[in-house]
Amino acid sequence: MKIRAEDQPFRGEVRLAGHRRVSHGLGLRKRNDLSADEEFERDLRAYLLVLPPSAVFTHLTAARLLGWQLPKLPEQIPVFVAVDQKDPRPRRHGLIVSRLVRDRRPTTRHDLPVEAAEEILLRAARDLSLLDLVVLVDSAHRCGDLDPDRMGLLLATRRPGVRMLREAWRRSTGHAESAGESVLQQFHVVMDVPFAAQAEIRDDRGRFLGRADLLIEGTPMLHEYDGAHHRDKRQHRSDLRRERRLTDASYTRRGFVLDDLINHASVVMHEIDRALGRRHDLRRLWRWQALVDNSMYTETGRERMMNRWRRQNGLIDWSRIA
Repeated sequence: MKIRAEDQPFRGEVRLAGHRRVSHGLGLRKRNDLSADEEFERDLRAYLLVLPPSAVFTHLTAARLLGWQLPKLPEQIPVFVAVDQKDPRPRRHGLIVSRLVRDRRPTTRHDLPVEAAEEILLRAARDLSLLDLVVLVDSAHRCGDLDPDRMGLLLATRRPGVRMLREAWRRSTGHAESAGESVLQQFHVVMDVPFAAQAEIRDDRGRFLGRADLLIEGTPMLHEYDGAHHRDKRQHRSDLRRERRLTDASYTRRGFVLDDLINHASVVMHEIDRALGRRHDLRRLWRWQALVDNSMYTETGRERMMNRWRRQNGLIDWSRIA
């Protein structure tokens, strides 16, 4: 997005029509022609006015800038920043600032400073649950932002958050194309159902029929996540043609939505168990429910996370802020 001279963020209280407040003492001119992501970038440029030169965006803020898929989040979350040890940490409502304790390897995205990908994940691992974190790791994989060597060095340390990140790294297939697909994969992991992710499907003559989100090993069963784009008329027609080709090749496709996995997991577990011809094991369901309950895929989980971030933000006496 090209920044016009009259569109620059400014310091000072907003007292005129046509402007909006970003945070205490930070404002922007209102524009109605921008997307949510473009407005998000404008807000971050405004925060740079009160941040030291060493500041880099990190955690979920950087993940969004890098275009990673995010887990289900509360409507409004803080802006996450890291600064050098020697620099002051500015205090603003909605801004959480942490310290950079290692040599920086920052990059930029949309002309905004962003922390290294592995450090972004580590900071997120100190807050997020395992299920939420796997979504980020899968997406970072897919975007090509992760260096396995640097991740290996990081995971060999004992820094805060490494244990959670190590487990998320172990569980991640790196082949999920959406957050919902990551959740579907983890459901199968917990249910002890082995699968091949993004498997090539071919008929008896070796002709390529397409890719399947999950091919259940040793079976002709395909399990796929049906996101919102599958409700589009054109996509729906394409899906029906694809499903007929799969049926002709003796494959059985089952589609799942997020509500199935989060709110009706017992029903899905029983369906899969019956299809596999195995006995139900409620311990699998309990493990999955614990994973979901700790995540932001539940209202309780989102509120718990927001309370954590509110405590980190603290109470600010604005009369002492210049």
